[in-house]
Amino acid sequence: CLLTGNSSINFLQENPIKEKAYDSDEPEKPAGYQPNIYTPLKERKADFLEKNQEHHSVTSQSRSKFQDQSRTGKQSQPLAKKDGKSKRGFHKIWTLLLVLLISILLPYVLWSRIPSLLDATLSSRDTQILQAFRAQMKKLRNTYQSQDPNLWKRTHVFLEKHLNASHLHVEPAILLFTAGQEAEKALRCLSNEIADAFAFSQNATTIKINGADKAILDSDVVKLEVDDELSSGFREGRKVAVVHRFELLPAGSTLIFYKYCDHENAAFKDVVLLLTVLLDEQSLRKSLTLQEVEEKVRDFLWAKFTSSDVPSSYNSMDTDKLSGLWSRISHLVLPVWPEKGLPVEGC
Repeated sequence: CLLTGNSSINFLQENPIKEKAYDSDEPEKPAGYQPNIYTPLKERKADFLEKNQEHHSVTSQSRSKFQDQSRTGKQSQPLAKKDGKSKRGFHKIWTLLLVLLISILLPYVLWSRIPSLLDATLSSRDTQILQAFRAQMKKLRNTYQSQDPNLWKRTHVFLEKHLNASHLHVEPAILLFTAGQEAEKALRCLSNEIADAFAFSQNATTIKINGADKAILDSDVVKLEVDDELSSGFREGRKVAVVHRFELLPAGSTLIFYKYCDHENAAFKDVVLLLTVLLDEQSLRKSLTLQEVEEKVRDFLWAKFTSSDVPSSYNSMDTDKLSGLWSRISHLVLPVWPEKGLPVEGC
């Protein structure tokens, strides 16, 4: 307010400001010099504007930096997102590859172990079957003490071999037991019990066919009946059949055993057939060798089956047909001796 009006100017003119002596290089002011009071204001205004510009510049720079940072942040966020997505995609790919690898290798590992597991299971089952069969055969040997040791040894080895190869059969096992008239009951009982021992070891039952019941029937009818009994029984899971009095079957009906006793093309290869033949002679000498016993049975069947009135008929037996049949049923021919202490009726 002091800087306004004439009075102020006069006051200043009447009372000039005394200059102090300064040790400075500022040139001395001429006489009658009057300072311009507006100069400080201009300087202050200039300083203010300069500072304001500097502040504005700093603010602009900081705002620019902030905007740059924000833009950089905004730009980095998509990059981070893209990077995260790429990592997740990479992990998914590796996960899929790992799952695929496991799905390929796991069945292979399991499949490679299946044979060993099956072998272990089969081995355990075969062992149980063999143990059961041996136990039954031991009981029979103690019951039938009059029999030739060769009968037990050969029968045991023959049937046990068949049990040992229960999953590798190439042909059925055929046994033929024979006896004289005095050992008829022993022949029937022993063949039944050996067949039952074999069946029992495998939790099965025995198919039993009696030739005496079919002796007077037509050959074709008997053939069909025997075929049906054997086929249905083996399909049901039975493993052994015994045919009593084979020599009493009509000659032509015995040709059905080509189907069941063939070495290579038998209808059932994992089964056992026991045949019995009762000779006409009263007794068999124990001094006979097994070869001699086999020849005696062969000659007996030749006499029985080749006496047909029409040898060339399909339903009858001729020498050629009998030769083929004999080669199939004579795998093992064993004699049976009389036995004391057997049941009076049945076995």
